[in-house]
Amino acid sequence: MNLITSAAQTMDTNDLLVLVNDARADFGEPAVRHNDFVARCRDELDGEYYETFVIKPDGPGRPSEALRLTRDQCKLVAMRESKGVRRRVLARLNELEERQGPSLPSDYIQALEHLLESKRSERLAIEQRDHAVETKAEIGSRREATAMATASAAVRQVQKLKDELGLGTRQAAVLAVEKATGCKFGVSGYVPLRRWCKERGITPSKVFHPTFGSVRCWPAGAWMDVYQINLADLFGADGELA
Repeated sequence: MNLITSAAQTMDTNDLLVLVNDARADFGEPAVRHNDFVARCRDELDGEYYETFVIKPDGPGRPSEALRLTRDQCKLVAMRESKGVRRRVLARLNELEERQGPSLPSDYIQALEHLLESKRSERLAIEQRDHAVETKAEIGSRREATAMATASAAVRQVQKLKDELGLGTRQAAVLAVEKATGCKFGVSGYVPLRRWCKERGITPSKVFHPTFGSVRCWPAGAWMDVYQINLADLFGADGELA
């Protein structure tokens, strides 16, 4: 699965919607259904060329239509979102483009694809639930409990992966916080964070970084005490903090 193809620089609307709904959730906004999102794309891109294809669902339900958009078309569609959501989506699009370079290790791409796949699974579960409600289908309590447990596990997995990438609510790298806040901490900005950890006997973990090889991830408590930055507010708390 290619998030953004390296040759034509395109993305499918179902993948773009995952990024949009992920950002909307971080800012407390409701998710957009795929059919409504496709209609929004058509309205925004009226008169432009794009490829149309059909997605066949894995389970019950009718096939849905999807669009394959260029990088610039994706950004045009994202501009219709609120300020915070728009910035988050554009930043993620730029990040995905950079990380699709030929020198990027495959395991890092797989991690990003895993994150996107988890979000797609959440979206599919929500759409299936809405479809059942609209058609007044009867859902047994056992099936409903299983779906809720699966969605909860997916949320926890997404949060775990974010932490491992240095973009989580439990820990975050200086570079990630700088990018999210727009603030620069300087070359010695990590020093008070390191001092905070040393005083408490905490060894910060390392995560892979495509430019520097690896970077330190500093705990949420350090960010709050030193810089008054709440990682849960900054990156979004997608589930329980176990």
